[in-house]
Amino acid sequence: MIKEISAETLRKDFPIFERTIRGKKLVYLDNAATSQKPIQVISKIEEFYKMHNANIHRSVHLLSYEATVEYEEAHKKVARFINANSWQEIIFVRNATEGINLIAYSLGLNRLKEGDEIIIAISEHHSNLVPWQFVARKTGAKLKYIDINDDYTLSIDNYKKLLTERTKIVSVGHASNITGIINPVKEIVSLAKEVGAITIVDGAQGLPHLKVDVQDIGCDFYVGTGHKMCGPTGIGFVYGKKEILEEMEPFLYGGDMIDTVTTEGSTWNELPWKFEAGTANIAGGIGLGAAVDYLSSIGMENVEKIEREITAYALERLSSIKGIKLFTPNKVEGRLGVFSFVVDGVHPHDVAYILDREGVAIRSGHHCAQPLLNRIGADSGTARISTYIYNTKEDIDIAVEAIEKVKSVFKV
Repeated sequence: MIKEISAETLRKDFPIFERTIRGKKLVYLDNAATSQKPIQVISKIEEFYKMHNANIHRSVHLLSYEATVEYEEAHKKVARFINANSWQEIIFVRNATEGINLIAYSLGLNRLKEGDEIIIAISEHHSNLVPWQFVARKTGAKLKYIDINDDYTLSIDNYKKLLTERTKIVSVGHASNITGIINPVKEIVSLAKEVGAITIVDGAQGLPHLKVDVQDIGCDFYVGTGHKMCGPTGIGFVYGKKEILEEMEPFLYGGDMIDTVTTEGSTWNELPWKFEAGTANIAGGIGLGAAVDYLSSIGMENVEKIEREITAYALERLSSIKGIKLFTPNKVEGRLGVFSFVVDGVHPHDVAYILDREGVAIRSGHHCAQPLLNRIGADSGTARISTYIYNTKEDIDIAVEAIEKVKSVFKV
């Protein structure tokens, strides 16, 4: 364990913070889009390409053996990180989006029929919305949306009313990338199980910030993405219960996912390789394993503690700015450090542009969650500040000063 765990200490692990933006300190507050990468992850990827680069599962030479061992070990690290029952329940994919598509294609298209129902939340990222629209259109199933309460939390009362014996799939995000609210996924899964539905949790926003135990949650599937949790881009995973994965058809077909191939037909490889066709993102998988090692060395309890402190400070400072509207609950509990907002009379892109001139990186736009933004009256989008383990109070102070500059420039 790290002796002294603080944002200031952890920040030293991230080389990108050595650079400046137009002569100003880099203040990176776009973590809901992607996190920065620690030297431990960068070095591990570099080491693979320098010392072990080879294809996996194909050759008997030493390099291939070493690459295979490291790639398979990365699956085991992810399994331990989320407390999966077996590492064979971990499938590596490009990202959470591909993971949800894998489930939608392999399970949704093959199991659902006309009259069946799929439940998601109105707050879903497009990655956990558009695939289910596609499945519903192709199968004749009905897509239903859980509404939100006035405080932006999911309405469990509304959810209970939506559940019927026709509900076959319930797929919800672990946390909102707009409001930062952590959804009660364990309760949502439990209620879905009462009607026999398959349950999926999109953990893209939850996994980097929260200690996740998929056996405790009870979900059938959990998807995550490496690039939001200190890992490289282009790598993510699907956790699925082994008995369900074994019944599902493959998502992609070709090399490495097969057992035998004849001119008459083919049989499939064992899990998880049944769902990992072709040459994998080997370096990315090993990099994801290194990211898991990094977060584990900090301890997810410490990650949560650090983030609660910066979330509380950011909420206090941002709430004090006159002329901005925050689309987030005014509390620290049950939420992440995600703050979507608008400045009266200023387009979100203009807000982000001026902040960038001050060295502050934030997101602006619809954040791949247009139905939620329409629901809360932010049709033109919002600006969004999102924090992570290396963000300091000074970062927030600089961002607040930059927002005040926005108001001054636009005279609002």
